[in-house]
Amino acid sequence: MGIKSPVSCFFLSMVLLISVGFQDSVQGRLLLIKKPDPDNAAATARWLVSQNSWGVLNTISMDLGGAPFGNVVSFSDGLPNESSGIPYFYLTTLDPTARNALKDQRSSLTISEYSIGTCGKKDPENPSCAKITLTGKLKLLEGDSKEIEFARNALFTKHPEMEGWPKGHNFQFFKLEIEDIFLIDWFGGPKPLTLDQYFHTEL
Repeated sequence: MGIKSPVSCFFLSMVLLISVGFQDSVQGRLLLIKKPDPDNAAATARWLVSQNSWGVLNTISMDLGGAPFGNVVSFSDGLPNESSGIPYFYLTTLDPTARNALKDQRSSLTISEYSIGTCGKKDPENPSCAKITLTGKLKLLEGDSKEIEFARNALFTKHPEMEGWPKGHNFQFFKLEIEDIFLIDWFGGPKPLTLDQYFHTEL
């Protein structure tokens, strides 16, 4: 069998990329879904959560007298094309975030469209560069439940290296039980958005 030329390999690669159904590509990162219209707050919120892979998770610090403590964390809300809207995390109590949550579950996760790469040259604070803060309770998943299996698959699929992190560090699965949603995706202030609207919209 002959060796394919570089040109043939290039065109084959392009066909494969198109065939898997990706709709957009930004800064070398493939996006599964294009950004919704800013008027559709629920779809924009779910898009931000599903397409992002990390954010800033804020907890109530036990070491700093109850001051807020923000930490960069990776997360996933489901397998590709199976977004749940619920952020799941793989955390260790060697880090303050997990320790804080086990003492006081009040938490918030902030995610920016800027990290996806779709804001172009806009400043991250520009209101048309969408951002969302999900506030609620950061809960440890315990036992041998279907939700733990869902969280494991969601996280290890989006963040494959997690599976090889040191077992002795006792990483555990957590989820953010959302109670409030703060979304800005255009000028004019935050968009009103209920939990029912957020969880029952389709991307």
